[in-house]
Amino acid sequence: MDAINYDIELKRAGANSTHGWRKLTFLAQRHMLGAVGLVIMLIFVLTAVSADFISRFDPLSVDSTHRLAAPDARHWMGTDSFGRDVWSRIIHGARISLAVGIGSTALGSSIGVIIGLASGYLSGWVDLVFQRLIDILQALPLLVLALVMTAALGPSLPNVIIAIAIPLIPIVARVIRANTLALRELPFVEAAKSIGMSEMRIALRHVLPNTLAPLIVLATAQLGSAILTEASLSFLGLGIPEPYPSWGRMLSESAAEYVRVAPWLVIFPGVAISLAVFGTNLFGDALRDILDPRQRG
Repeated sequence: MDAINYDIELKRAGANSTHGWRKLTFLAQRHMLGAVGLVIMLIFVLTAVSADFISRFDPLSVDSTHRLAAPDARHWMGTDSFGRDVWSRIIHGARISLAVGIGSTALGSSIGVIIGLASGYLSGWVDLVFQRLIDILQALPLLVLALVMTAALGPSLPNVIIAIAIPLIPIVARVIRANTLALRELPFVEAAKSIGMSEMRIALRHVLPNTLAPLIVLATAQLGSAILTEASLSFLGLGIPEPYPSWGRMLSESAAEYVRVAPWLVIFPGVAISLAVFGTNLFGDALRDILDPRQRG
């Protein structure tokens, strides 16, 4: 009997895995652009993880004898004005861009969820105070507020993450608050109150999980904005400091002076930034269509 039951369980597991694979294939075919965006994101993640193994040179090493060398078999993307290999700096720059994008999005989303959940569920004076703070943060555009925060904190990786996370807080808080206001009036919340469940437990166990779908979509969309903001800050000299490789700083060092004599110094970092933002936006749009019931056919 045990052998028969084991065979039945194996068949069920195989059927479930086949069904899951078919569903995944169907979603990829239906949201082709989203699948392309996911592939682009995975490529950048794998590149960042394996940067030490696929880089041909140390991204910080200077070689004055090969300054501004054009792309060839030795230097696949050429070298910069200090003789540093552009390919190695591009793939190591992916680590910084992803670290800033994921770190700032996670930090801003976490704080935004706390504020939005408390504001929407508790209402009253708590909602009034939080919403006035959100209005103050939303008075300035994301890049301008990030510039102010970076100038005040100083250029470093943790400070850049904090500077980009703060402007993301009001965006997430508004979305979570709107969903919480709608969820708190539903019957399952009233049922939880009727059995004596505490307000904190209702908010965390029943209301918060139902806001995760729009939060995932919003966080994915904001990831591209965070990467682009980090590149803009580095381009202006307020992002990741030298000598660490950053796509935005690579552009700022070469865009004005070497754009004609060494165009590869502008093309390759620009393409990397564009692909990263393009991939996250495509995947975020597809994720919105998948998780939003109103978008389903």
